[in-house]
Amino acid sequence: MAVRTAVVCVECQDGVLGEHSVLPALGSDAAPLVKNIVRLADGARAAGIRVVHATFGGLLGAPTGTAPIWRRLAPATADWAPGHPAVAVVPELSHADDLVLPRRHGLSPTWRTELLPVLRGLDIDTIVLTGVSLNLALPMAAAEACHDGFTVVVPRDAVAGTPAAYGEAVLANTMRMLARITTTDELLDDWR
Repeated sequence: MAVRTAVVCVECQDGVLGEHSVLPALGSDAAPLVKNIVRLADGARAAGIRVVHATFGGLLGAPTGTAPIWRRLAPATADWAPGHPAVAVVPELSHADDLVLPRRHGLSPTWRTELLPVLRGLDIDTIVLTGVSLNLALPMAAAEACHDGFTVVVPRDAVAGTPAAYGEAVLANTMRMLARITTTDELLDDWR
């Protein structure tokens, strides 16, 4: 599994999981998962597995789509741009060898972005999906990746939603239909 695998960290950035989160409830509920993602990313790098950060770089222009979340997030992220602290990968996860692929539109890190084509170009066929959130981005990304022929693996202790109980329900009732659900420790054991 390891040779054609990538760990994809979704929105593990200061403006989402850091102290300046535009979604403070999510940031709080997701705080425990960061240490597991750090362990997973370190283990992946040691095993020669690519680590990719799919960040949200702020909107360019009007929001695409009509989701109510845009009314809340558009003003809060209006000044986000390359170099803004909010778009930076959280420091404990940042590594010089990682690939950072920001998006400037959409609720999903895969919808009309270069993430899946880049992974395909790197000969990746298995995505270990981590980060946030189980409310929107992760189920959308898992479904789109499956549609594109990728195998998706989700370590349950390296993803979060808000409230936390809802995230658990999404894992049990939605993500299990799209991905193999596992844990950080199980993946690290596989990669050793």
